[in-house]
Parts: sequence; structure tokens; C-alpha cells
Amino acid sequence: MFEKLLPETIANNYRGMSIAKWVFVAMTVLTIARSLAHIFLPDGGAQSIATIPLDAYSPGASGVIIGMFAQWGLTQIMFGLLYVIVLWRYQALIPLMWLFIAFEWTGRLLLGFVKPFETAGPAPGAIGNMIIPLLALIMLALSLQTKKIRHADDISNADDNNGLSDNTR
Repeated sequence: MFEKLLPETIANNYRGMSIAKWVFVAMTVLTIARSLAHIFLPDGGAQSIATIPLDAYSPGASGVIIGMFAQWGLTQIMFGLLYVIVLWRYQALIPLMWLFIAFEWTGRLLLGFVKPFETAGPAPGAIGNMIIPLLALIMLALSLQTKKIRHADDISNADDNNGLSDNTR
């Protein structure tokens, strides 16, 4: 298992279950999209998405929150670009990326309990914090499983025999 998380040679060969790769593609898109929202929305998504009541704070405090959201977006875009690179050139690292995703989102969930912040409604991130850690752990497990590959000899023998064994011909 350790070799699958940290392969000695990093190649573009993913050997885990396909679903874990395709969900990782979706997670990559989500990561990049939310990072761009945090960077480019006027409020950084703090009020318009996360429902943090910026109107209730002083302009200075609101500015700090918006700035922190933009900086968080920069961190998210860095992870998103790393995910794109992994999908493009280093797919053997998909299990490690799922471990990172599980760590990040579990940490977000736990920090939300320790250091909660006021929102006017349910924020999508808070909902994701409840779902994505479990999803990431499931995808990690699936990405560590090796796909069952039918060998070419088995396929050609099945074709030659038309699916019949020697006893039934």
C-alpha cells in the first residue's frame, strides 16, 4: 500500500479503480472553480456563497475577510493546478492526492467545530465538509485497489473457443 501512495518511480500509469480517477477529475474541477470564485468575486464568495454576513461588520473587518478568502483562493488554485498536473502526467499519484483531499477536508470539518464562524445560512463548504472527507476516504481505498485486468491470452482463448470449454465442444 505504501508503494501505491508514494511510488519510487512516478509514472502516468494509474492502476486503481476507474471511479476514483473520474471522481478525482470532478474534484479537480470543483477545486479550480471555487478557487476562481474566491479570487475574482467582489466579496470573495464570503457573503454571496458562504453566507457570512459581511454587512454586519465594519468595512475594515469585511475587507479583511474578503482578502483572506482571496488568499485562500490562491492556495486552492495551486492545489487545483497540482491536480491537473497529476491527471496530465503523474496519474500514479492519484491515491496520494486522495489522501491530501481527505486530510484537508477532515481538517476543515474539525476546525469548523473548534473555530466556528457566523453565517446567515448553510454554506456549501460546510455541507461539503460533511460529505467530502468520507467520499475522499472511499476514493482513496478504491484508488489503492488494483484493477482486475484480463490478459490478452485469456481474451483470445475465449474468442477462439467462442466462450466454450474443451468439454462442451
